[in-house]
Amino acid sequence: MKVLIIDDEPLARSIVKEYLQKHPQLELVQECNNGMEGLKAIQEYKPELIFLDIQMPKINGFEMLELLDHPPAVIFTTAFDEYAIRAFETHAIDYLLKPFSRERFDKSIQKYILASGSRSEMDPKNITTEKETMDLLETASKSPAQSQRIVVKNGSQIKIIPAQDILFLEAADDYVKIHTKDGYFLKNKTMNHFEQVLDPAHFVRSHRSYIINIQQITRIDPYEKDSHIAVLRTGAKVPVSRNGYARLRQVLGL
Repeated sequence: MKVLIIDDEPLARSIVKEYLQKHPQLELVQECNNGMEGLKAIQEYKPELIFLDIQMPKINGFEMLELLDHPPAVIFTTAFDEYAIRAFETHAIDYLLKPFSRERFDKSIQKYILASGSRSEMDPKNITTEKETMDLLETASKSPAQSQRIVVKNGSQIKIIPAQDILFLEAADDYVKIHTKDGYFLKNKTMNHFEQVLDPAHFVRSHRSYIINIQQITRIDPYEKDSHIAVLRTGAKVPVSRNGYARLRQVLGL
């Protein structure tokens, strides 16, 4: 089974590498010191298992996983984080809290091998189900740190969008369009996800298909029947439903 280590700490990588020597059935194909390198290596080598740190420069471990269409099995290696642990305990194959012993590492490997053996009969192409990883990311996204920015893939480029740079979000089939002054970017998430994750003091669901950054609003004009239109600083016009108008009034203190 092909394995990757993704961690920005050289010592942490060397420890995992040393502990892996006891497990010849696992072949280490690459070491990566950040999520950008990890993303490229996963696409190149298509490993069955990755050892992944969470707190890394550029993009963190959760953000990296979000950018993968078919994420591999993951054993997390990380320092304590309340939201991360909550996500791991519910959905992850295993997590190793730094510093961890060889004995604890070996138990984690055994847990992975048992899981892969039981699942390979049902779905040999996907040892750990993608749904588990998606559920894990959904839980982890409720961390305050995860709500400060959105990471998207723009072709072969990775773009980090700070929350304050978002003008509004728009539903687009299975994706959400994240509108910024630089244009829009697609994210494979739901409007409900962003409604839960983004700061409700700054982002309001104005319509079934729209979420507005209220700091971008210059005025709200009546439209037809009980609906309105929010006019943004850029001149963009965003629909506001009757319920959305009530929510906006409440947040804006009108």
